[in-house]
Amino acid sequence: MDYLESLYWIHERTKFGIKPGVRRMEWMLDRTGNPEKNIQGIHVVGTNGKGSTVSYLKNALMANGYEVGTFTSPYIETFNERISLNGMPITDDEIVILVEKVKPVSEALAEETDLGPATEFEVMTMMMFVYFGEVHPVDFAVIEAGLGAKHDSTNVFKPVMTLLTSIGLDHTNIMGDTYVDIAREKAGVIKPGIPLVYAVKNEDAKHYINDAVKEEGARGIKLGRDIQCVTADEEFTFRYKDYELEDIRLKMLGTHQQENASLAIAALIDMYEQKMIQLDFNKMIAAIEETTWTGRIEIIQTEPTIILDGAHNRESIDVLVDTMKQYYSDRKIDVLFSAIDGKPIGSMLYSLEEIADKFYVTEFDFPKALPVDTIYEAVEHDCKTQVKDYGEFIRQYEGDLLLVTGSLYFISAVKAYLKS
Repeated sequence: MDYLESLYWIHERTKFGIKPGVRRMEWMLDRTGNPEKNIQGIHVVGTNGKGSTVSYLKNALMANGYEVGTFTSPYIETFNERISLNGMPITDDEIVILVEKVKPVSEALAEETDLGPATEFEVMTMMMFVYFGEVHPVDFAVIEAGLGAKHDSTNVFKPVMTLLTSIGLDHTNIMGDTYVDIAREKAGVIKPGIPLVYAVKNEDAKHYINDAVKEEGARGIKLGRDIQCVTADEEFTFRYKDYELEDIRLKMLGTHQQENASLAIAALIDMYEQKMIQLDFNKMIAAIEETTWTGRIEIIQTEPTIILDGAHNRESIDVLVDTMKQYYSDRKIDVLFSAIDGKPIGSMLYSLEEIADKFYVTEFDFPKALPVDTIYEAVEHDCKTQVKDYGEFIRQYEGDLLLVTGSLYFISAVKAYLKS
């Protein structure tokens, strides 16, 4: 197989509709010699903030001399970035090698069991475990969960540390439509004796996670109780135990990023105290301050200003709106919006309308992308317009500030178009 044939095989796998669960993953891992057992992994789960938190951890560990692998989704610019080594996507040749290793066991799963075929995400997760556990072992692998937690394909290894970044109402058709339902799913990653660093704001969800930590015999490190993140405009002070780190200024904007960074710092300090890592605090903070993550309030052009953000549910849209108010309150903000099916676009659009001078809606090429007419009908803004060619619209934009948002998949499509 060559690279394109390998990609074709991956994308042929089922994306949606298979019953969630880890039994297929466990079967395939057992057939391949359980490479996941060779990995020192940090598991990052949560409704929002996973990608940024993964990036903070990765950069801080790299700055301290460690070789770090990451597993993230969805990809924004290149498919290979889903499995990255020291911040760089693995090579096309390595994708081919991994497919050749995973394809036979995936086919055996379908032929020899009644568990159903492996999904595309399960195949990618298998490739990641084989890569970091066998092909190219690393000091640490920072592994982002896909959908959910308890039944997610990544929840098949014993991590050295788990981080829960947030709990919000997303994928409610799969995980339930209350905060407690979502918390129950997220709590499935809590493991006896493994530290859980977490940030949960909804009171019902917070109580559920607190109880789950005790029941599982884990050690909980909670933002707001054990970790303090004291914001002062664009800087913040971090406090945990006897540690106090002042005047931290991130490249990524927003109070939510300060909280994500605080979770990462607390996790690293805990690993340091457990003698898992050597930690130069100055190098850690410098790396975290310089961290960026594509598609998160990403300024791709300054004149006129064009910002991309992958906010894709009500909570992340609310955070985006608050951040835009904080940093761009003196600007006329136009919004270009698209989304995929299953999202609460009514509440997302309602929140965005607070900051929108003009509202533009469009659709993009993706299996679950919403038709532009559906989105247009949901917009209540007085000045709304349908956009057929979002790429040309962005290229020719001449307003003050354009905010492009609604879906990480949409942001990926926009970046691919602009790159071409």
